[in-house]
Amino acid sequence: MKYTVTMAGREFEVTVNGDEVQLNGNRVAASLTRVPGAPLRQLLVGDRSHVYVVRDGGESWTVARGGEERVALVEDERSRRLRRLAGSSQPTRQGGLVKAPMPGLVVRVSVEPGQSVQAGSGVVVLEAMKMENEISCPSGGTVSAVHVQPGQAVEKGAVLVEVSTAP
Repeated sequence: MKYTVTMAGREFEVTVNGDEVQLNGNRVAASLTRVPGAPLRQLLVGDRSHVYVVRDGGESWTVARGGEERVALVEDERSRRLRRLAGSSQPTRQGGLVKAPMPGLVVRVSVEPGQSVQAGSGVVVLEAMKMENEISCPSGGTVSAVHVQPGQAVEKGAVLVEVSTAP
């Protein structure tokens, strides 16, 4: 399966075929494993470790390494082709919507309308399967609306917060 990963304005082609991984055509030693009991995945590339967090179940992931976080957009080959056929040149970022990646109970809302947020900032904490999961913004901007409150149950895909981004 081929993927295109866009991060910090750079594009990378990643091909995964069983245990073989290629990065921009070069074979690399890599593995992606789930971290037990957390919504995290650990990526080992060579001898370097990265931690990925799924943000909305879509294309947006946050890469955390050495205390620094960056947003990566990951598209599979099929999605990329469809986007190109539809005439869109950029991957979507869910229109500034932060959605629930799973059903759960809102424990805490960390933002309010008008507040400035950065990519990767925690906005809502959801409890699912007796675990608290911090849901973060895929992109920076200003909170334009908060659609949930503590104690509210939400379904997967429910809009939690709207963030307007600078054009």
